[in-house]
Amino acid sequence: MRALVVYESMFGDTERVAHAIADGLRDTYQVDVADVSTMPSASGVDLLVVGGPTHAFAMTKPATRAEAAKRGAVRTGAIDLGIREWLDCSPTLNGTAAAAFDTKIDKPYLPGSAAHKAHRQLHRLGCHMLMHSENFRVIGTTGPLVAGEEQRARRWGSELAAAASAAHHKI
Repeated sequence: MRALVVYESMFGDTERVAHAIADGLRDTYQVDVADVSTMPSASGVDLLVVGGPTHAFAMTKPATRAEAAKRGAVRTGAIDLGIREWLDCSPTLNGTAAAAFDTKIDKPYLPGSAAHKAHRQLHRLGCHMLMHSENFRVIGTTGPLVAGEEQRARRWGSELAAAASAAHHKI
């Protein structure tokens, strides 16, 4: 079975989480990890996992990515395209198992979540959502990840693989 983890990352923390989730999926899936800027195709995947940073309480927009770039050096292509635009141009994904995650500043009671918005968009595209969206914490806008978040992402990937396997066996 094939899984695709698509991520958007400005400073590299969301990319690290995406790779950790992929590691957790690898016992069950052949996993491809793709930066959203490469416009990967989700056609033919059994599991789609989408993640990006939370900006202004939601998925990034061109303006919020440009603003974030003023805070530090960003990855090549990070400003041009985000998961919002990728999902907006994605075809219907009827029946594809999916999940969403984000990175979010570690402050109590901070509202909003890119993962929650991506979860809703994936559902609108016809995906079968396996688990609630997940937030992984960063210290500040430019990171780094809070200690232990990569390990938690790996565990979440394993839990996601188990949920997908259970859903597949019910069919």
